[in-house]
Amino acid sequence: METPELLLILAGSLAVSAFARWRGWPAPLLVVAVALGVSLIPAVPDVEINSEVILTIILPPLLYSAALDVSFQNFNQSLRQIRRLGIGLVIVTALVVGGVAYLLVPSLTLPGALLLGAVVSPPDAVSASAIGRRLGLPRRVMTVLSGESLINDAASLTLFKVFVAVIGGSALSFGGVLWMFVVTIVVGIAVGLALGYVVQFIRVRIGDSLVGATLGLLVPFGAYAAGEALHGSGVLAVVAAGLYIGYNSPRTGYETRLQERPVWASIDLLLEGFVFALIGLQVSSVASDVARSSLGLLPSLTLAVVVLAVVILVRPAFVFAAYYRTRLRYGRIRNQPGIRSLPLVRRLRSRLEKPEPDLSWRELTVISWTGMRGVVTLAAAAAVPAMTAAGAFAERDTITLVAFVVTVGTLLLQGLTLPWVITRLGVIDSGQDERDREDEVRIFELTVRETNEYVERHHDEWAAKYGGEELDRSLSILQKQYERQVAVLLDENELEQQEIDAAGVDTTAASHPRLSGPQLTELRHELIEHRRSIVLRERNAGELDEEVMRSVLRGIDAEELALDTSTMTRNRN
Repeated sequence: METPELLLILAGSLAVSAFARWRGWPAPLLVVAVALGVSLIPAVPDVEINSEVILTIILPPLLYSAALDVSFQNFNQSLRQIRRLGIGLVIVTALVVGGVAYLLVPSLTLPGALLLGAVVSPPDAVSASAIGRRLGLPRRVMTVLSGESLINDAASLTLFKVFVAVIGGSALSFGGVLWMFVVTIVVGIAVGLALGYVVQFIRVRIGDSLVGATLGLLVPFGAYAAGEALHGSGVLAVVAAGLYIGYNSPRTGYETRLQERPVWASIDLLLEGFVFALIGLQVSSVASDVARSSLGLLPSLTLAVVVLAVVILVRPAFVFAAYYRTRLRYGRIRNQPGIRSLPLVRRLRSRLEKPEPDLSWRELTVISWTGMRGVVTLAAAAAVPAMTAAGAFAERDTITLVAFVVTVGTLLLQGLTLPWVITRLGVIDSGQDERDREDEVRIFELTVRETNEYVERHHDEWAAKYGGEELDRSLSILQKQYERQVAVLLDENELEQQEIDAAGVDTTAASHPRLSGPQLTELRHELIEHRRSIVLRERNAGELDEEVMRSVLRGIDAEELALDTSTMTRNRN
């Protein structure tokens, strides 16, 4: 792909995404549709996809950004559901698709058919998450979808490597494949956690927020490269690093958090549009290649339609069967008192006493209908080798066409109907915002109350340092500011003012002459840091949802930014 083509695709996908966001439409679907229409124009040249570019340049930042935004607490609570979908469903889909494809087109060979299954097995939650967030899906459903998308790519790409090796003539036993999975998972997670720890250690200790934010931009590329170099999963390395850094990000400087958040949002918008544009642009050229292949266009399209149907149907069958089987097994284990005294059973019960979150059949139906394919299927299709150690792989074009039909088909069929399914089944948590606001008020009142206690304990020390009368006047102004913020949080009608005051930006108080001077600025910084430590304590104790914590911290960060900005303004004057 030449530079002008690259820039045109980036600019065009961004323009279409901007229009979709303005109209409230799912941007990935519109980008695919427009790109597909553009690819049918005779004057438009074919666009070649480099799978290495997608896997090493595009996929890592998308995964890392998603991992940063995932609540680690909710992820851990739903880990069983996420693991079943992210690993179990990928394997089942690959095997079922491979078996059906081999029965329909024996010339694919069984390894080739299983390779096709691995290519189309991982869903991409980008469009599903965007639709679900806009319509108000329950947080537990969003957690399952987001978590699944973080780990299913690793399972799919590992299967892909296995079947490519088999096609090339390598002899792999079941034990060898299982060992490959174990090594891939363990090494990938270990690399990601190690890199995340090192990066977080550095970012906490450097005072330059710009350097800290820039260092974060390098993490996904470094994690992916290191994971792959050590024969682990680069995908899991990126995810592990993102989860670790995201969970510990409140311990970094507030300026780093404020700087990197919009940067990652911009990167997501640009790369997601680019990937879906590539999907649409490739369809017509892939169809032309298949028409000239030995199998022919019509048989290949027939296979593609059947595989599309299988991919769509396997997901709900697995989702419902796996969920209710786990529920039945959990009930059987808990209702066997005769073996409860065994140490192994006690350890097992200790894990089962905290079951995975309950999901209704309506929520399971929505999860079943979020199987849209995306970036990994595109990259894997492009990475199918035309030549192997055993010779030419003639079915490569057929596999590529099936992958693109499944990707576009799921995006259009499931993506266009998903909003209707969500609203029709009523899987909308309209009270989530209200509960979050109540939690924000509760934690804000808690921080104010404990900060007042903190002030009482240090009052004599501070009075001697700053002056008792001046200190009391300044603390009185701060107390009134906090009371106004709580009052606004409780007022549903002052939404615009809520966004300002809940952030702690009180321009009257910030510019009050009693709050001027480096000593009192230092005092306010100390109080802000104390409030932040209370919020983190509540999060770590499981008393505060991580997404609510981030909202509260954004307010505290904005308050500290306003303080530093006013201080710099006074110093310049």
